[in-house]
Amino acid sequence: MDLKQRKVWNEQHRLLTAIISKPEEHSRATELFISQHSLLHSPSILETYQTTLEDELLRDLDEKVFRHDPTPNPDTNNSIAWHLWHIARIEDMTMNILVATESQVLFEENWLEKMNIDYIHSGNDMSEKDIALMSSRIEMKQLVAYRRAVGKRTQQVVSKLKPGQFKEKVEQERIGQLFKENAVSQNSKWLAEYWSKKTIAGLILMPATRHNFLHLNKCIRIKERLRK
Repeated sequence: MDLKQRKVWNEQHRLLTAIISKPEEHSRATELFISQHSLLHSPSILETYQTTLEDELLRDLDEKVFRHDPTPNPDTNNSIAWHLWHIARIEDMTMNILVATESQVLFEENWLEKMNIDYIHSGNDMSEKDIALMSSRIEMKQLVAYRRAVGKRTQQVVSKLKPGQFKEKVEQERIGQLFKENAVSQNSKWLAEYWSKKTIAGLILMPATRHNFLHLNKCIRIKERLRK
């Protein structure tokens, strides 16, 4: 995605925001979400041949740049590795615990073992030491594969929602499940409180789409600065 394509993405996201809570626009909103979401992941999740924002980031991304921590970026000190892991975890837990009440993708197919890490929370309020350790250890290809699996599941979850469900509030029992599964740490209670005030539409707009978009753009800026 070049700058022109990113501008179009933002315009389409504003349209999605305007229609997603209207039951009569359910099919259109779902199709638009799938399109928007696909442009933030690997083309393989929807078998599209469009260049995605993830494509742009991963193109010629070497492991040294991927793991570099702290970064020389004005809006973040965290590595690209951390950002990719963070957005994958956030999407996994919100879509599967808060929206679908299903098991997280993380706990299927031994993803923790494959990625060579044992962090299962969202990464918010993570210490600098832990960020550096995770960045040095995580398996890059397996992280990308995990994020791809999360993306596929998200599209399945959203595709199953019925007209009117986008307007539903997040159930408080599901917020409690975040802590039971250690998806959100006690130091990040503010995050759970933030999500507790959201509707399903709100979670789809942020984090399932815009949160990914913002962090991927940060990653691209980090890559560009480190390669100068």
